[in-house]
Amino acid sequence: MLRFVIKHSIGYYFALGLIVGFLTLVTSIRSFAQEEENLEQIELGAQLFAENCAVCHGEDGQGRIGARLAKDWPSIRPDLQVKDTIMRGIPGTLMPAWAQVNGGPLSDEEIDALVYYILTWQSGGPTYIFQSQTPTSQFKLTPPPGITGDPNRGALLYGSNCAVCHGVEGEGRVGALLAKDWPSIRPELRIRSVIESGVEGSVMPAWGKVNGGPLTNQDIDDLVAFILTWSGDAISIETGEPAVGPLTGWPVWVIVIGAFVLMIVAIVYYSRQRTSED
Repeated sequence: MLRFVIKHSIGYYFALGLIVGFLTLVTSIRSFAQEEENLEQIELGAQLFAENCAVCHGEDGQGRIGARLAKDWPSIRPDLQVKDTIMRGIPGTLMPAWAQVNGGPLSDEEIDALVYYILTWQSGGPTYIFQSQTPTSQFKLTPPPGITGDPNRGALLYGSNCAVCHGVEGEGRVGALLAKDWPSIRPELRIRSVIESGVEGSVMPAWGKVNGGPLTNQDIDDLVAFILTWSGDAISIETGEPAVGPLTGWPVWVIVIGAFVLMIVAIVYYSRQRTSED
């Protein structure tokens, strides 16, 4: 009798241990899956930030011609505050609306990833910075007549500072169309003035160093020379935006099913062993 009780007690605790172990494994897998999903969102947010935001806010969120973002946000729900600003912009300032529903280029999922990434800076610094390649021009450009700037260098400056708003080929994005004929006797003066001083009350900032921007007079001359190479036909620029692939690994459901099958096999095996001993 004692032997029977002991054998059945061992079987009970063995089965209970398997169930507890299985539940622990499932919980661990779910936690790992959540961490993996969070990391994927950070990577996507970092890429989107580098491609759309870093030109104004700095690659590390410390600010450039736009506000500093690497900070603690004094709000009960900072995610809602940041998301609303990205989606709607701030009228009358340099911050445009980025959401597709408001005429911008970004989907709701992309904005959610951006918000998640920006808020990782609240703890003191970025967890991940997307490294984009240096823009390169695909063509050897000749300066337009009477223009002193270097359009080839201007193409690189354009890729690093202007393409995010005006489009890689000057087609316009959240900024104005630039690939066009300029109806002016001295278009270079008009373009130079807008780049140097910006347009008050619009999303076009002042880029000239004399107005607090990052570009020198030579930089602006080169940009003007490049922009004026557009006369209806756009010049293609490689902006260097390699994709960040998702994390790879076994799907979570495969691991869970495998663990469950192993548990069933172990229980069946133990039951047969116990029957043969009886």
